[in-house]
Amino acid sequence: MKIHPIINKIINVLRLKEINTTSLSNNANRLTLSSLGMSNHTGIYPHSNNRTLQAPAYEIIRFRNPVSALKPIHKSHFQQKTHKVKTIHIAIFGIGNVGGTLIDQVLASIVDIEEKKHIRLKIFAIANSSRLLLDKNGMDTDWHEKFNSEGRPYEVQNVVDFARFHHLDNLIAIDNTASAQFVQNYLQLVQQGFHLISSNKIGNTMSYDFYQELRHILKKHHRDYLYETNVGAGLPLIDTIKLLHLSGEKITAIKGVFSGSLSYLFNTYSISDRPFSSILTAAIDHGYTEPDPREDLSGNDVARKLLILARELDLKSELSEINILNLIPEAMRPLSTIEFMHHIEEVNFHFKKQKDELLPGEVLRYIGEITGDIQNGKSQLKTDLVKVSASSPLGQLSGSDSLFEIYTESYGTNPIIIRGAGAGAAVTARGVFGDILRIATK
Repeated sequence: MKIHPIINKIINVLRLKEINTTSLSNNANRLTLSSLGMSNHTGIYPHSNNRTLQAPAYEIIRFRNPVSALKPIHKSHFQQKTHKVKTIHIAIFGIGNVGGTLIDQVLASIVDIEEKKHIRLKIFAIANSSRLLLDKNGMDTDWHEKFNSEGRPYEVQNVVDFARFHHLDNLIAIDNTASAQFVQNYLQLVQQGFHLISSNKIGNTMSYDFYQELRHILKKHHRDYLYETNVGAGLPLIDTIKLLHLSGEKITAIKGVFSGSLSYLFNTYSISDRPFSSILTAAIDHGYTEPDPREDLSGNDVARKLLILARELDLKSELSEINILNLIPEAMRPLSTIEFMHHIEEVNFHFKKQKDELLPGEVLRYIGEITGDIQNGKSQLKTDLVKVSASSPLGQLSGSDSLFEIYTESYGTNPIIIRGAGAGAAVTARGVFGDILRIATK
């Protein structure tokens, strides 16, 4: 029987695809295929409605013209590229302001990310300090109600065991707590196969020995640890400093307003006639500060951020070595949170004195600074309340924005400046989300 050249081409194509051609009749205008090697293939012919060919079943492609037979086969085997979806399993510890916002952001983006990036994000575990909710199929928009009704007491090992029992892979543990105790779980999580993401600064500001041990374990188990939000919330600061340092650029100093809370306080106070206590109360109400604002006023938060950047520059610094200016009047430091709030107006005299000393065109800014011979491991880290020109980059800050000046040998006296929103749950959660996608797309 004479075979049409187009049919011959089809046969050769199918043989290359390991599909057996069992029957062929040019006169009958049909091609019968045995689906060897195609037991899970869909869409071999038009309007197949995603039917799956099951060996040794036979499917018939009917056509009036031999050329038309090639089109569906060519489209199926060569033009349609099926993308394997990569599933990422996420455990979120800390579901308060930042954690809760992060969950909602992830859930709102799941469909879009899967369609565009072929990555499926599943939050299989959410936990606060005392309760845990698990679901191998992933959380849904009713997660808050389910957590309140179904959350159970737990240990972190319960999350590890659950992931192992259900054969979950591509594991990420996210620390949105402010807990030093939870940081003790980092090593265990990495050893059990979890990547780490953290908005909690404590993990990077504990002893330098722990800092080194964690990185040794991460390297040994080929896991990632991302913490872009530790300094500057969602701003690309840590990545920038890492890249500059790794590329051999000599960083000579870093200076800036590291705290969105203190930025708001002094940006507002410097140009307002209101007493400091009034501005501080407004900052608490807006969620710009911790519930006990002394966490911010102590300067410890800025010091931790300074330490994180210093260690990115391979400085073996400790928190105890930083010269920290504590803004809380000494008499108010031992008070409980409630007592402090009852006596909050007592801070006014302390700050009014500093404001009265400003010259025209000057404003107050609480800054962090790394200086010294950084390349040789000799540096000074300090926080301070300083006067700056209102026309300078630091002086032009407004709202709760942060600003960082990175001085390098190449740039001389013209620093690299990174400025933007430095506080807020939505901004921080978005930064954590970015870290999730960095790991997921590897």
